[in-house]
Amino acid sequence: MWTAITTSILLAASLGSAPREETGARYYVYVTTESDDHVHLIEFDSNTGVARVAQTIQIGYQPTEIEGPHGLAISPDDKHWFVTVAHGKPFGILYKYETATNKLVGQCELGLFPATMQISEATGLLYCVNFDLHGDMLPSSVSIVDPDDMIEVARTTTGPMPHGSRISPDGLKHYSCAMMSGELFEIDAVTFEVERVLKLTSEDSPMSKDGHDGKEHSEHGEHSEHGEHSEHGEHSAHGGHGPSPKPTWVYPHPTKKFVYVALNGAEQVVEVDTEAWKIVRRFPTDKGPYNVEVSPDGKQFVVTYKSAQGIGIWDLEKGRELARLPSSRRVTHGVVISDDSRFAFVSNEGVGGEMGTLDVIDLQKNRSVATVDLGLQAGGIYFWKSE
Repeated sequence: MWTAITTSILLAASLGSAPREETGARYYVYVTTESDDHVHLIEFDSNTGVARVAQTIQIGYQPTEIEGPHGLAISPDDKHWFVTVAHGKPFGILYKYETATNKLVGQCELGLFPATMQISEATGLLYCVNFDLHGDMLPSSVSIVDPDDMIEVARTTTGPMPHGSRISPDGLKHYSCAMMSGELFEIDAVTFEVERVLKLTSEDSPMSKDGHDGKEHSEHGEHSEHGEHSEHGEHSAHGGHGPSPKPTWVYPHPTKKFVYVALNGAEQVVEVDTEAWKIVRRFPTDKGPYNVEVSPDGKQFVVTYKSAQGIGIWDLEKGRELARLPSSRRVTHGVVISDDSRFAFVSNEGVGGEMGTLDVIDLQKNRSVATVDLGLQAGGIYFWKSE
């Protein structure tokens, strides 16, 4: 008994002698690697500055085929995570896993090339865009799924190659953008009906708040010149003011009535007032803006520059790019921001046989602080939690 008590005391003393520097010191992010059918759970320790692959989960049911895990989502209660598999026969699949065990517990067939998705806390339903990469350029759809029973309950038609499926903070509106028609769609999350459509243009609207015309470089970081990348057909040869904006991502502001849309073909991020339903500000970017996310505190947004191997950090109030950083691999993809607005996590695909990576960006210091190697074509990304 003495030995057991002594061991307990020593263990308690050991744990007490090395207190955690602060809560929220560890951050967890899920990332897909689309060309080797894996999902990676990444842990980043902000005290040590080390990012590591905590777990790797094999995805798919066809051992001889690349099935392409693409989009990720996590349930509001944190008990399950979801991943879309793009290359089904003929349709794609939504898989459901337990976060505690990474055990597969459900699946549901969706449309052609299901991509990004999110769950509404108001309705409890999952909304996933069917990107339809390989089909004709016809209007595609948003699949609405009951994530408890894993049943598709509705499918709403939007535009050709929809992407960037995101829910408003109140959970009542769904936003996505159609890449090939240059439109922003708003769906009522309760009725599943398209309420409004906004034709996005690359000109004839205000620039950023401070009048920046896009000709200057950022205050910090270097402008990375790199050859254009044409995966998914997203980059336009028109430069900054062509007729094909090719929107690839949309993200709602956490507290205000705005959404932010990456115009991949026009080298801009635009701010859309969802009450007036019009573009009210434009932020000129580097080549190929692809994903964009607003920090939970509403002060910044971070955008990935897929064609320029870069990451832009922007001050939302001033409308200024605070830093333009190089990413660790060519072909930068997705971005998520931690729940405390301290760090951004950026996935990078790489080219050819290059391994994908995850970069960790300190949003207080505006610099990269960690990189971890992943598998081939790191793409889909979702922030899970901090502790």
